[in-house]
Amino acid sequence: MSFDAEILRQATAVLERARARGWRIATAESCTGGLIAGALTEIPGSSDVVDCGFVTYSNAAKSAMLGVPEAVLAAHGAVSAEVVRAMAAGARARAGVDMAVSVSGVAGPGGGSADKPVGTVWFGLATPAGVQASRQLFPGDRAAVRRATVAQALALLEAAVS
Repeated sequence: MSFDAEILRQATAVLERARARGWRIATAESCTGGLIAGALTEIPGSSDVVDCGFVTYSNAAKSAMLGVPEAVLAAHGAVSAEVVRAMAAGARARAGVDMAVSVSGVAGPGGGSADKPVGTVWFGLATPAGVQASRQLFPGDRAAVRRATVAQALALLEAAVS
C-alpha cells in the first residue's frame, strides 16, 4: 500500500509526539479496514508507539473484540457516536494503551441512507482525559472517503498528543 505525502507527514507527526509523551496507540477500524494502522506502521520505528490495530468490520467483531454492547449496536447502528465511543474505549482498555482512535462509516458506493448518506463517518478517540466522538461527511468515491477518514483520524491523534 502506498500512502500520499500528506498522510505520511501526519503519521510521522503523530508518532513523534506520542513518542515524546511516552504514549502507545491502538486503532479500532471498520470502514478503513486497517488503513489508519497501516499509515502509522508505514513509518520506520513505529513499533515503539503503535501497539495494535483492531479491524472490526462486522457488528459481531465489534462486540467480540472491542466489547461494544450488542444493545448499543441494535439501538444506534454501527455508524454512530455511541458505537465509535465504545470502540475507542474498548480498544484502549483491551490493548492497555494510552490512546485509541476508532472509525465507523459508510464509504460507499452503496449502503447509505437518508440519515447516514455515503461519506458519513463517525470518529471516536479515547485518551486519559476521556472518550469523545465526532462526525464528518466526506465527498467523493469510496477511495476518497477512506483517504479522508485516515487523514481525519491522524489529525485527531495528532491533536490529542500535542
